[in-house]
Amino acid sequence: MTTSALRRLAPALAMVAALVAAWQIYVAVSGIRPALLPSPLRVAQQGWSHRDEIAVHAGATLTVTLIGFAVSLTLAWALAILVDFSPWLRRAFVPLFVASQTLPIIAIAPLMIIWFGFGLLPKVLVISLATFFPMAIGLIEGFAATDREAGALLRSMRASRWQVFRYVRLPSALPRFFTALRIGITYAVVGAVFAEYVGASKGLGIYMSLQKNSFRTDLVLAAVLVTAAISIALYLLTFAVERVVAPWSRMERGHG
Repeated sequence: MTTSALRRLAPALAMVAALVAAWQIYVAVSGIRPALLPSPLRVAQQGWSHRDEIAVHAGATLTVTLIGFAVSLTLAWALAILVDFSPWLRRAFVPLFVASQTLPIIAIAPLMIIWFGFGLLPKVLVISLATFFPMAIGLIEGFAATDREAGALLRSMRASRWQVFRYVRLPSALPRFFTALRIGITYAVVGAVFAEYVGASKGLGIYMSLQKNSFRTDLVLAAVLVTAAISIALYLLTFAVERVVAPWSRMERGHG
């Protein structure tokens, strides 16, 4: 990690450290029972003691997150490209994309379990519903925001519609896409955990549910921290991918 990155992260890290310290002090001074609010030290100790079990559930959550997100990503790209090539499809699909966001995941997830059982499919569908919209809209708006003069220049050189898309519209859309990708990947982890919470045999969602029923608040919080760590790691990974795939987008955001 570079020095400039550490400087940007310093305020957030200081705030986290202050909150953890305040939490530890409050638990020590108040004498509150660990079943209600364990100290950060206890959460860390118990999480480490149960690390093998938590790792198994974390692996299951990460697997279903990546599968569901891959499906959502593929559909978002396919439909966004179709919409960009056809104004009629844009008028037909975009309102449906928006309408899909009015469906509450908290209500849809149990129905997915009822309809499709406790296997992989319902979890993939929940993740896809949670993540498809921001990525599809990010791509569609990115394509639409292309510099018209650049497109006109290529067309004046007898470039085909596909060549204009490949050399102008696609590169122009990538910065917005990666912004949407970062939103989507965090939704994916939340969607996976929630789907597991409703019904699963493995995963951090079901693990938290089981520990909550056993009044092991410390292990619930340990699983929450692991979930947050997975979300942050995947979020940061998008920057590494963006640096390789679309390095110019950093300059557009003023980082170059």
